[in-house]
Amino acid sequence: EVLDADAFALFKEKGLYDAKTGRAFREHVLSKGGSEPPLELFTRFRGREPDPDASLRKKGLLEAA
Repeated sequence: EVLDADAFALFKEKGLYDAKTGRAFREHVLSKGGSEPPLELFTRFRGREPDPDASLRKKGLLEAA
């Protein structure tokens, strides 16, 4: 849930239809399927470890940074 919320936060930041973000997500996450651990795929996509507060922000329990 944290990975999902944090990945989606990048799409919200860059624009839901940002081609560069979409390509990066496809290249680093979708194209790998279940062949690698999700945390590694996420880190490659975002370039950092996941932010545990991302899911709280998505649910409205924490204000956006």
